[in-house]
Amino acid sequence: MSDTEKNRLSRIVTRTGDGGQTGLADGSRLPKTDPCIIALGDLDELNAACGVLHALLNEQSDAALADFLRDQQHALFDLGGFLAMGALAETTQLPALAPLEAWIARHNADLPPLKEFILPGGSLVLAQAHVARTVARRAERGLWQLAAQNDAITAAAVYLNRLSDALFVFTRVLGAADGSVVYWQRNRPAYS
Repeated sequence: MSDTEKNRLSRIVTRTGDGGQTGLADGSRLPKTDPCIIALGDLDELNAACGVLHALLNEQSDAALADFLRDQQHALFDLGGFLAMGALAETTQLPALAPLEAWIARHNADLPPLKEFILPGGSLVLAQAHVARTVARRAERGLWQLAAQNDAITAAAVYLNRLSDALFVFTRVLGAADGSVVYWQRNRPAYS
């Protein structure tokens, strides 16, 4: 490491959050219950859910889908960094939307029309993709709550909206490959 590079984390236990507040990069301190801090936690949880999905994809040697997912993990980290910067945040930190939309269009074009709702489940990797998709939707809702207070957050919320769309297409691609899609059945007979 060069002299100009500094360590990201030199101390893990700082005790600065023991009073229920945490700091942003701009020096401000917010309660850990603040919508911004909750949104940061949701992004972290989404990234972790994608990390599990990535590990499962690596076990199946699905390099193209794993690469897409790794790219999204970096984008999620960028989104979290944008929020954590507080007043220092710049929209140039946000991931580009066009590549994500292009991925969705390319992969959705090869899928058959969807004639029924899909239940979360199927194979382990498909079930984890559904978990990531639903966590993305929750994280998106949190960003929209922030966007109501700060218009600069809107672009981040739009990105998560598109990412959740992409993760839905992702589940369909996985389900088509492994044949484990579980479709909702209307008027399913009651169990006995």
